[in-house]
Amino acid sequence: MSTDPNPEPEHALHRQQLIHTWLEKTLPGSPFTLAPASADASFRRYFRASFADGSTRIIMDAPPSHEDCRPYLHVGELFRAAGAHVPEVFAQDLEQGFLLLSDLGSTTYLAALTPDNANALYADALGALAAIQQASRPGVLPEYDRALLLREMMLFPEWYIARHKGITLSDAETAELLQVFEAIIAVNLAEPQVFVHRDFHSRNLMTSSPNPGVLDFQDAVYGPITYDLASLFKDAYIHWEEAQSLDWLVRYWEIGRQLGLPVRADFNDFHRDYEFMGAQRHIKVLGIFARLCHRDGKEAYLKDMPLVMHYLRSACQRYRELRPLLKLLNKLDPVEVQVGYTF
Repeated sequence: MSTDPNPEPEHALHRQQLIHTWLEKTLPGSPFTLAPASADASFRRYFRASFADGSTRIIMDAPPSHEDCRPYLHVGELFRAAGAHVPEVFAQDLEQGFLLLSDLGSTTYLAALTPDNANALYADALGALAAIQQASRPGVLPEYDRALLLREMMLFPEWYIARHKGITLSDAETAELLQVFEAIIAVNLAEPQVFVHRDFHSRNLMTSSPNPGVLDFQDAVYGPITYDLASLFKDAYIHWEEAQSLDWLVRYWEIGRQLGLPVRADFNDFHRDYEFMGAQRHIKVLGIFARLCHRDGKEAYLKDMPLVMHYLRSACQRYRELRPLLKLLNKLDPVEVQVGYTF
């Protein structure tokens, strides 16, 4: 979850009044106070209801004109059955777009992570991810197919290059960019397929018991096994030295083999898949962050762009098929700014 989506004040106030009315009807005789809990990059918002006995609940506000709660409920059931710690659903009103959920706390991995506890927290996260992946089967979630992979990457030329940078590509540059996209997709689609959370990173993992609490899974798909690993270890919001993230990746690969997960037999092949999957994700994320800024007025995402660009450049420098993209990135951002990462 991330910064506030800043809906129109009147609409937001109306939604909050509807939540009050719904909650009073759902939990009669249980006085509560309501406070913002968090929001994400979509139209969803979250409120924390606090009761007289000290207990709390989370209300998801997902306006039906923009959001559909059914995928959240479906994926939540799948992940819970797999053994992941996801919010329990106590009540739902799909017509109004409200869910009453258990409260997994207010401490994200992003807030909790330090060099001292990172090994333990990431071990827990990998345990939850492996459980989800072990439960995978085709035909249950939408496929992460070629059309979706390409549609996501096309946000980059539309929003990052044209809108954010104000640059028009030549026909030759556009052809080169699309050729790189096709090379990336070919590697992505050749990967073994599992359930993919699709946003498995430090803002959507909560320190909880059992650990971690897993949030924001409604966009889950059936797709490449390295996707959630790229989200976790090439996180847009927190940076680890590559030697450290590589160590965690090796641990996952070793455990995955022991558990019978469909990881590549050779780690070098697995790592290449992970790098190309990271490239797909970061191309998409740069487009999304630019769109969030310019279309939705959420400028806070601009500060996260340099780290995402750092990951993308690193992959492009490493693989011949991605070099034309590196040439384009050097044109778009000719001076690579040195960024200091803090915890």
